[in-house]
Amino acid sequence: MLTLLAFVVALGVLIAVHEYGHYRVAVACGIKVLKFSIGFGKPVYTWRLKGKPTEFSIGMLPLGGYVKMLDEREAPVDAGERHLAFNTQPLKARAAVVAAGPIANLLLAILLYSIVNWSGLQEPKAVLASPVAGSIAERAGLRGEELVQQAGFDGESLEQVRSFEDLRWRLTQGALNGRDVRLVVSKDRAAQPLADAPDQPTTEVLLKLGQLNASDADAQLFRKIGILGPWTKPVIGDVMAGSAAEKSGLRAGDLVRRVGDVQIVDGQQLRETIRASVQSGAKPPATGLVQTWQVARSGQLLSLPVTPEVRQEGKTFVGRIGAYVGVPPEFVMVRYGPLEGLWQGVVRTWDVSVLTLKMMGKMVIGQASLKNLSGPLTIADYAGKSASLGWSAYLLFLALISVSLGVLNLLPLPVLDGGHLMYYLWEAITGRSVSDAWMGRLQRGGVAVLLCMMSVALFNDVTRLFG
Repeated sequence: MLTLLAFVVALGVLIAVHEYGHYRVAVACGIKVLKFSIGFGKPVYTWRLKGKPTEFSIGMLPLGGYVKMLDEREAPVDAGERHLAFNTQPLKARAAVVAAGPIANLLLAILLYSIVNWSGLQEPKAVLASPVAGSIAERAGLRGEELVQQAGFDGESLEQVRSFEDLRWRLTQGALNGRDVRLVVSKDRAAQPLADAPDQPTTEVLLKLGQLNASDADAQLFRKIGILGPWTKPVIGDVMAGSAAEKSGLRAGDLVRRVGDVQIVDGQQLRETIRASVQSGAKPPATGLVQTWQVARSGQLLSLPVTPEVRQEGKTFVGRIGAYVGVPPEFVMVRYGPLEGLWQGVVRTWDVSVLTLKMMGKMVIGQASLKNLSGPLTIADYAGKSASLGWSAYLLFLALISVSLGVLNLLPLPVLDGGHLMYYLWEAITGRSVSDAWMGRLQRGGVAVLLCMMSVALFNDVTRLFG
C-alpha cells in the first residue's frame, strides 16, 4: 500500500508541476487555455475557477497529463478570439510555453534539493572501510579507517566532503565521466583503538577512475573502485538459530579482532573475508574453510574455530555465517544555510542533468548499457522504499525523478517538448514552419522511438524486480 501511495503521489506531483509550467506561461502570454488535465481517460473530478475559461480535471489514468489551448489547427476559432489562439502567437511565446514544462520540473528539483539541504539530513560519516583487494582504492594506498576531508577531479580545486554519500556521488561522477579523483584523507580518530589517539596528518591520494571506462553505476562499479561503504566496527550482530555462527560459539556483540592471520579493522573487511572463506578445488565446494577467529567479549580475548556455510550466488560460491556483520556506521548531520543550501540545490540539479544527458548519449552510441533505462515498476519500487526511509529520502527521490522527467522532455524527439522546440528552431532559421507532411512523418518516427524506449525500460523493470 505504501509503495502504491508513494508512486501515485510522486506521479501526481511531477505531472502537475510539469503541466502547470505550460499552463502558467500560456496564460502569461495571453493564450486561452481550454483544459488542464492531470491523467488521461474519463475524468473522475472536474472544476472551474471563477471567471476563468479553463476546465481543470483529474483523469482515471494518472500516467501523464495535458494542457489544451485554443488552436486553429485543432478546431475552428472565432475571429474575435483568434488573437488568443496558440498558433497565432509569436515564435518566442510558443517556444516559451513549450519549454516551461521541463523547466518547471528542473525548478521543482532545485526546490526539493534545497529543502533537504536546509532541513538537514543524517548521513554516514565519510570514513572509508577496507578497500576491495586489487581495487583502484587499494592500489592508491587506502587501507581503511581514513576520513575523507576533501575531494575533487584531478586538476581542479578540491571541495569539502561532508558525508559518505557526498563522496559516493563524486566517485560516481568521476567514474562515469572518465575523470580521476583526488582525495585528501587522514586517519579517523573514532576508528582508533585509543580514545586519546593524536590527530593524524592529512595525505593526498589519487583514484585513477579514468581507466575504468565505466558504463553502469552499479555495485560492480564500486567493487572495481574498491569503496563499497563507510567504516563500521567489526561486531557480530544478531545470530540466526542453527547457523554457522551459533555452532561456532559466536555471540551478538563479539568484536572480531583477527580471522586466521588477518587482522580485522572493520565490518566491510570482515564481510569480504567471510565471503572468500570457501575451499578451492571442490565443485561445488562442500564446506567453508575452518579458520580461528579471535574475538573480544566482555573484556576477554577468545579464540573460536569458525566454519562458514557455503552459498551459491550466480555462478560463484561464497561463505556465509548466518549472522549480521558490522554495526551501523557513525552518522553526521549535513545541513546548509539559506543561500548555500539553495546554491547546492542548483549545483546538484545541474550535475544530475548533465550526468543524465551523458548517460543517454552513451546509450545511443552503445557505450552504456540499455539496462540503465528504468520504467514505472522500478520507479514505483523506489518510491515505496524511499518513502519508508522518511520524508527526506522521499524528497530526494522526487527531485531525482523530476530532473529525469525534465531532461527527458527536452530531448529532440518529435512527440516530446524538445521535439517541438526543434520545430521552432527550424522556423527561426528558415523563416517557415515545418510542413504538415514532414510533421506527420516526424511524429510517427518519434512515437516509434518512444515506444521502443518504453518497451526496453519495462523489460528492464521485469528483469530487475522478478528475474
